[in-house]
Amino acid sequence: MASKIIVIGSPNCQLQAVFTKLAKLHTKQNFAFAIIVGNLFGDCSTEVELNEISALLQGSIHVPLTTYFTVGSRPLPTRIVEKIEADDEVCPNLYFLGKRGILKTAEGIRIAALGGQLEQSGSSKSKPETNASGKFQPTYSESDARALYGMHNADILITNQWPKDIRFGSKAAVPEDYSSKSSEVQIISDVCSTLRPRYHFSTSDSFFYEREPFFHMPTEDNPDTKPITRFISLASFDSKQKALYAFSLDLSATVPLTIPAGVTASPLSAPQAKRKNLPSQKESFQRFATHDSHRDSSYGQHRGKRQQREPPPGPDRCFFCLSNPNIATHLITSIGDQSYLTIAKGPLPPANFFPSLGFPGHILIIPFEHSPTLGMISDPATRSSTYSEMVRFNTALRHMVSDRSSGQLGAVTWEVSRAGGIHTHWQFLPVPMDLIKEDLVELAFKVEAENLKYPRFSSLAVASAADGEIETGSEQTEGGDYFRVSIWSPSEKEKDSEEEKEKKEEEKSADDADTSSKSRPPGTEKVMTLELNPNFQFDLQFGRRVMAKLLQLDKRMNWKDATQSQAEEEADANAFKEAFKTYDFSLE
Repeated sequence: MASKIIVIGSPNCQLQAVFTKLAKLHTKQNFAFAIIVGNLFGDCSTEVELNEISALLQGSIHVPLTTYFTVGSRPLPTRIVEKIEADDEVCPNLYFLGKRGILKTAEGIRIAALGGQLEQSGSSKSKPETNASGKFQPTYSESDARALYGMHNADILITNQWPKDIRFGSKAAVPEDYSSKSSEVQIISDVCSTLRPRYHFSTSDSFFYEREPFFHMPTEDNPDTKPITRFISLASFDSKQKALYAFSLDLSATVPLTIPAGVTASPLSAPQAKRKNLPSQKESFQRFATHDSHRDSSYGQHRGKRQQREPPPGPDRCFFCLSNPNIATHLITSIGDQSYLTIAKGPLPPANFFPSLGFPGHILIIPFEHSPTLGMISDPATRSSTYSEMVRFNTALRHMVSDRSSGQLGAVTWEVSRAGGIHTHWQFLPVPMDLIKEDLVELAFKVEAENLKYPRFSSLAVASAADGEIETGSEQTEGGDYFRVSIWSPSEKEKDSEEEKEKKEEEKSADDADTSSKSRPPGTEKVMTLELNPNFQFDLQFGRRVMAKLLQLDKRMNWKDATQSQAEEEADANAFKEAFKTYDFSLE
């Protein structure tokens, strides 16, 4: 049976008003319980507030139903602290969850609370937390937050601060003066990612914010489910914004096996505690590695000395799965419904290689589904929608590099599809148009395959397609293993239109100059496929190796020779996101 619950934003000591309002609503709705986020009490600086507290403690203010609260951004008043320590409650029906609290209600609903703000490093080194000095103060430590991990899962999570990156991939607006520096915290992201609550409530005082629901990736314990979290931040009760949120929670409802419409991937980065256990980020570099130990043969048949094979990593260890706690989230630039974009770790071109772009342009298009090939995604609807969205991302990337270079750049996209692989993906790379016009890209792949005694590229297709219809790969080749490369160039009409647009740029309005227009002429695509025998030893970095030689970037052929600092990676990611935002359909 579903339980009706109501959540209220910071009353700021307007106790009579808030509980009178709650009583009226409770009469009509019969709530199971209420939750107050933020500051239930004010700073006790006025006589009005002191009188409100006195009335509450004396029983003049009636709390109509079971109501839970925690610490906001202010310490609890001394008289309230004394009452809690004496009686474990403020008054009948009003209960303190603790600054860090865990509770299972009579209805079986699991609530986790983490009040206050993250304690700044070194701010209270010599003051151990006690019931008097810590439990009721509006600060918490990272160890306080990590202590909640033992709960494993929660139905409702209450925090005073927002999770870091919660707005990533969201279309929900926040005020222009909103600053995430002090209000969004990594450790809150860690708690939410670990507990995977159905609802996560916080406070934003002057405005109401509700993010699109987001799903968490499956775990080994529950490989078929993707738990969904709804993040809601309530305005304060005394503001003119939405401060009340009522909903029903049915614990018997099953987690959906497919992602409902309007639900996004989780924007939250991985728990820091797990990352700190790693000696470096080199583990996460494996997904872009070119060294011999990461050749496809390490997961397939071995020649010569017999070696023991390890099982392929699951989603929790796959460096393309968003559920992996070690994934480098700062590289992710766009999240769709079925796939996402990330800049390459150790990109082949340096940031200044394509001056018209201002960033390397080496991008990966990665499906959410943990599958070695697109054809092996079990659900037909998911397989089709994933493929379609990856094509759409690829098309948008092509038009972006063409537009920014005034038609001087085309693009190469390649994929390795092997049933014995781990997690399929496409790699995208801009390429100068003169190399495409002279057929040097096509020739480079053929020559390298011949030099390595690989099979010949057996299928060469030349296709002209309208915008949004150009395809890399084909759902019709589900049965075999292959390496496929697509060489794309904008049409002459498209390049002419870009030149014309540049001449008239000052005369055109913002709407006329919208580079995301869907009325573009078709481009031209050449698709080459190299069929692979399952027992054939194939270098997973074949595509990068060919392009490195072609672009005279031999010294960057190995990703280890192209590594960057995290600051450099973040700069490239931000530059790309800024350039791609008018093409990014996930932001629509």
